[in-house]
Amino acid sequence: MPAGVYGHLSTARSPEGTPQFIVEADGAHIVDVDGNRYLDVMCGFGTNLLGYRHPDIDRAFTTQLGAADAMTGASPLSVELAEGYCTQVAHADWALFCKNGGDATSIALLTARAHRNRTKVLVAAGSYHGASTWSTPVPAGTLPVERGHFLPFAYNDPDSLRAAAAEAGDELAGIFVTPFRHDLGVPQELPDPDFARTARELCDEHDALLVLDDVRAGFRLARESSWHHLGVEPDVSCWGKSLANGHGLSAVMGNDRARAAAASIFVTGSFWHAAAPMAAALATLEVLRTTDYLEHLERLGDRLRTGLAAAAGRHGLALSQTGPVQMPLVMLLGDDGAPDQPRTRRFVSALMDRGVYFHPSHNMFLNAAMTEADIDGAVTAADEAFALVAAG
Repeated sequence: MPAGVYGHLSTARSPEGTPQFIVEADGAHIVDVDGNRYLDVMCGFGTNLLGYRHPDIDRAFTTQLGAADAMTGASPLSVELAEGYCTQVAHADWALFCKNGGDATSIALLTARAHRNRTKVLVAAGSYHGASTWSTPVPAGTLPVERGHFLPFAYNDPDSLRAAAAEAGDELAGIFVTPFRHDLGVPQELPDPDFARTARELCDEHDALLVLDDVRAGFRLARESSWHHLGVEPDVSCWGKSLANGHGLSAVMGNDRARAAAASIFVTGSFWHAAAPMAAALATLEVLRTTDYLEHLERLGDRLRTGLAAAAGRHGLALSQTGPVQMPLVMLLGDDGAPDQPRTRRFVSALMDRGVYFHPSHNMFLNAAMTEADIDGAVTAADEAFALVAAG
């Protein structure tokens, strides 16, 4: 493997002591190749929502696997799953399935441009929408022309959004937004309602498509799309990560306004119609509908945030905790009040030594298998890690 473990799991993006190879996962914990056990507050970078090896979900997966998985035709489960999402998600009149978040956002991009055969797409500066050539944060191997029709705006800034739309003019195809600002290594920002409404109004005014990239946050912030509580519905939404609780599946959902464009493009993947992940996704959807998983995540997130703030304060450390409580970003601040990455990485490395898997610059994730005892144990470990950082 060139440069070793690659992508978001690479050693270069991880603090010292981060395990690179995992051999076992159960509930809220993982075990690395050396036998070290961790409370996993990254949850597979968001793929694990309800707990590793969830019995009902894995049973649905293995049962379907015993019959068939990837075949020369689609499984009827794809229809059942599409119907399930169209019932669950208010703006969804249709759904189609793929494998990764980058698949979903690229499908949405094609759909937006096909809608009125236009070129310009607005994307928040610094936002991440996958590792495709049009969105990767690393330019190696890409061409400037591949991003020549993307116009930036500042997240949560309605005036910046209006200016970008005006620059696009009659060529505006769509606006891409994330449910909240979750850029790497900077404080997270929850969406301002006026910003969200402005995005919707501009798309209506220009007959363009509003695309909500819910890959990271989908079903973690709501049992709906993540902007539903703002009264703002996208035309197209992108989903992934936790749809099948760790089994490979992502989705694009859209309204009838975007249906013809979605039907006109050509996208495909040999494994996109695989049936076993869809069985797992149906079982996951049932858990989302029938349990208090979301409220449980919020309670745990509040407990973690409160505990970390108190522990940092005991050692005279300034702490930044931003984003939704169930998707926290935790960073230590320097004397200038800005995020201090070296200090944060020392803190995270000390946590790793104490069996708690945090990340210094990527938002983290809680899962529904975590308990109050898990959270309290993480706070105890953090208290010891803060003491080491404070001591220099």
